Amino acid sequence: MNINLFDFELPESLIAQKPSDKRDHSRLLVINKDNHTYEDKNFYDIIDYLRPGDVLVRNNTKVIPARLVGIKEVTGAHCETLLLKQVGDDVWECLTKPAKSLKVGARINYGEGKLIGEVIKIKDEGLRDIKFYYEGIFLEVLDSLGKMPLPPYIKEQLCGNDRYQTVYAKYSGSAAAPTAGFHFTENLFKRIKDKGIEVVDITLHIGLGTFRPVKVEDTDNHVMHSEEYEITKEACDILNKAKKEHRRIIAIGTTSVRTLESNIQEFGEFKATKKDTNIFITPGYTFKAIDCLITNFHLPKSTLIMLVSAFMGREFTLEVYKHAVEKEYHFFSFGDSMFIYGK
Repeated sequence: MNINLFDFELPESLIAQKPSDKRDHSRLLVINKDNHTYEDKNFYDIIDYLRPGDVLVRNNTKVIPARLVGIKEVTGAHCETLLLKQVGDDVWECLTKPAKSLKVGARINYGEGKLIGEVIKIKDEGLRDIKFYYEGIFLEVLDSLGKMPLPPYIKEQLCGNDRYQTVYAKYSGSAAAPTAGFHFTENLFKRIKDKGIEVVDITLHIGLGTFRPVKVEDTDNHVMHSEEYEITKEACDILNKAKKEHRRIIAIGTTSVRTLESNIQEFGEFKATKKDTNIFITPGYTFKAIDCLITNFHLPKSTLIMLVSAFMGREFTLEVYKHAVEKEYHFFSFGDSMFIYGK
């Protein structure tokens, strides 16, 4: 499909620069994708649209301070490194800038020698495999030197890094947050569980596959980078039981969708596994895993708006987005949310 089919006008003023004062006080657009109706609510109202027996699936990945600024040894030139995913012992696939000067063997000094990176493999599009040398525990070193990898469209600094994490973040490894989960609080989850709704955790460490822009005109030519996911047997048992009993499975965020759909497409049912996925969901895709979706408002011409378009139809998606712009909903990571369901 032509990438321009997923374009829309978005005033820059609607790009959220900071999170709402209270997580669950962001706005919520509730959408019936079958009846093509929608209504304006607040996020805490979502409890009214969840049913006893529903299964709510959340991605419990935790964002690491993955953005590093270092100095290239020998030349003294500054360079930026964004850790995307671990590919070996102390080896990470990284997005580097400027990449051309980072040849195999190049060494980068971060934090006056506390962390040294050595390029061991050159990949396309500015990607490099870098082996890191340090003393102590890697994540502790990273915590002391790295910065949270906020998207480039966010210009303001956060008061605290916890607002770029979900309240249920558990396993470190992401270069970006599963932002649809930002709206949930511990109290809201308690109310959800008290209503008879099950909450299931899965893990997908977010890397370049999720936020890489589409640079080709024909979406068929876009290649998704792989990201690692894990689903436990306990989670699979709950999900498979819900499927057999025709209860709704509700994904919190597009990363949860991609994890669940990848898994069920491969195995025919939910199966415990840990592996990579590069699934790219566009209109024409048949959903097998999920029934409903909670998601933020996404970038024009992004893989994420394509996924949403596949779920509720491209033309209706653009109609909904037009309404969101007119009603001045906030967009992207710290923006407002949608709950999309069927009859």
